[in-house]
Amino acid sequence: MDNNIEKRIQSLRDRLTYLGDIFAGKHKDNADLLEEKLTAFTARVRSGNVEDPYAELATVEDLFNYVERRLEGSITPMDKVRIVRHSQRICLRDILENVYDNFTEVGGQDEHSLDPSMLIARAVITRRRGKKVYTQSVMVIGQEKGHGAEFRNGGSVKPWGNAKAQQYMRVAETEGIPVHTYIFTPGSYPIEDYPGAAQQIARNIYSMAGLRVPVIAVISEGGSGGAEAIGLADKRLMLSHGYYSVISPEGAAAIEGRIKAGQRATTELIESCANNLKMTAQDNLKFGYIDRVVQEPPLGARPWHFDFFRNLRQEVLRATDEVVISTRTMPGLKGLALARVRKPDANLDEMYTRWGLTSAAKDRLRERRQQKFLRLSRQAARDRRPFFTKMAVATWDWLTKPWVSFKYDFYRKHQMRIRTFMEEIDNEWEVFKSRLLAPWHKLTRKLPSAKAESSKVKELTALSTWSDDGRRSRWNYISPRYKTDRAITCPNSAAYGCLDLWGPDLFAEFAGVCSHCGYHFPMEPEWYVKNVFDLGSVFEFNSEIEAGNPLDFPNFSDRVLDAQKKTGAKSGCMTFEARIDNTKMVVAMLMGTFRGGSVGAAEGYKFVEAAQRAAKKRYPFLAYVHGTAGIRIQEGTHGVIQMPRCTVAVRRYINAGGLYTVLYDTNSYAGPVASFLGCSPYQYAMRSSNLGFAGRGVIKETTGIDIEPHYHSAYKALARGHIQGVWDRREARANLKQVLLTMGGRNLYYR
Repeated sequence: MDNNIEKRIQSLRDRLTYLGDIFAGKHKDNADLLEEKLTAFTARVRSGNVEDPYAELATVEDLFNYVERRLEGSITPMDKVRIVRHSQRICLRDILENVYDNFTEVGGQDEHSLDPSMLIARAVITRRRGKKVYTQSVMVIGQEKGHGAEFRNGGSVKPWGNAKAQQYMRVAETEGIPVHTYIFTPGSYPIEDYPGAAQQIARNIYSMAGLRVPVIAVISEGGSGGAEAIGLADKRLMLSHGYYSVISPEGAAAIEGRIKAGQRATTELIESCANNLKMTAQDNLKFGYIDRVVQEPPLGARPWHFDFFRNLRQEVLRATDEVVISTRTMPGLKGLALARVRKPDANLDEMYTRWGLTSAAKDRLRERRQQKFLRLSRQAARDRRPFFTKMAVATWDWLTKPWVSFKYDFYRKHQMRIRTFMEEIDNEWEVFKSRLLAPWHKLTRKLPSAKAESSKVKELTALSTWSDDGRRSRWNYISPRYKTDRAITCPNSAAYGCLDLWGPDLFAEFAGVCSHCGYHFPMEPEWYVKNVFDLGSVFEFNSEIEAGNPLDFPNFSDRVLDAQKKTGAKSGCMTFEARIDNTKMVVAMLMGTFRGGSVGAAEGYKFVEAAQRAAKKRYPFLAYVHGTAGIRIQEGTHGVIQMPRCTVAVRRYINAGGLYTVLYDTNSYAGPVASFLGCSPYQYAMRSSNLGFAGRGVIKETTGIDIEPHYHSAYKALARGHIQGVWDRREARANLKQVLLTMGGRNLYYR
């Protein structure tokens, strides 16, 4: 048999295997037909009974193409998940070889790399304008699955792989070249070894929010935090057979079906979750979380689909050109240039757009990127405020902006000069007043003054008065559990010999802290609101924004209503202004009592508004995490988009000179820790709290590693450098006061 024919037959067999894998037993009649035709042709060609084997083989190939085109219309979201996971799926290496004209891998090579699952390359694209040739450089960063190569870890990146990506993003910024990221990951590798899965993803997102070069992201398999680690971009493209989701369908099915360890969810439940998550390219385009869909061949792109690579090259060039052109200041020229590159039939290889940006253009680019993400998902949150209330708030913000600008941008800036000037005037007035009143003082000097004596006595007495600064003789709020009229055993009693504690003492006088070992029993969010901050100083805002069910996820609306009735809150985030010893601050509290403190569109909306309020008023901003289970999976990408969105708000606040502090309590995991919480330079945790990227069960299932019991403890996080201190609950107020006194920049109002 001709060797070329043998190769083509093997290619068809691979396609047949591919059909069976992605459809998981469905459409068996079509697969049987193709199997029959291919087997018959193979038998005849090997026996030599075919006059023109190439012509007959072409007929068989046409049949394969016809069946694939017909099956394309029946693809389900779960089928697309199996497509992007398949070993025949295109990978980043294929894209580098077929989309770019040349490339050199940096940061390692193949398995000889800090983390082979993160591939980074310096690539070039050659373009022409007339007879002149232009070579444009780009930094390519993405997860590499490697067609099943085990050392690639299936595209699941370890913390140091994401750190490598962050490093070369900064290199690209230094060199002034665009960054192209390609997302091929089911999610990050869930370990807390330094720099830590969650903490490093947070650093990546924070860095990307401020990059001053164009960033283009292409999504094939976008799994939660792993995708967001390199996904915050000016333009986000998505392959038509890809998926972008907060969690895998299997993970969602395990949660929805309350599947225990070692058990598997049913195929029907997994398929249902894949549909309900709205994870396809078309869904995400409708939501506005991607900018364009890149069409693939029927049943998904594979390495031999060279037309697809040519199309992808054009789309990547178009996206980069659009981002660069959008930074221009001349509207007419900008509009003409955008219209030219947006033509569907435009050959961008024959059109050259200079990718270099001026310093002012880089600032505009960064501002546009940040504003883009701040606008996302607002439509998914339920804002119950009346129209006139919204208008009144917006009007008040507009009216107060000049005063705020004068107060903080001008007055505070020149405060020392103004204060010195006023002190000099006051001194001169005192000199003038003393001379003017000197005759009167001479007349009254010898007269007895009961008032003066009284003042003297008062002054001396006041000096001897002791003031309780921060400590409370009694709590303003006592947990309802103080009525528990029984002895309670500390979980550490076996290890430390703790004596049983009487309920009224434990939850009242001891504030839920074991008097022997210091173990912290969980307390209600109200305890912190009323005991940490000055009494009567708490002013809640945006309470009307409530959690909803933007995906119409089955039975989830009832669960949200139950949570609202149980807690009396409308969402899992409470935002308020408060004071600590008369120092004002803005607080965003994630409440573990509301759906585990999970973050959705409403919670992200309130968090962003709180950060912007703190920036406007130059207040310190505290994120108090009573507890968070991660991103709310029932909201799909409406939830996961809060990771980059809230991080952008935090970055803008910090860049404005604010003091952003995070305080963890109870259990805090997943997306929020891996984004807008983990990027804070000042993170603290209460004793007995746990924090990290994934829980013990998830780590065991995904990695096979059985981690130690205290792997996520606050002290472990402190030792890894993820947080800066571990606090006692009873000292939270005093410690926060110390933070306010010693940390933060000059832009804070009280500085």
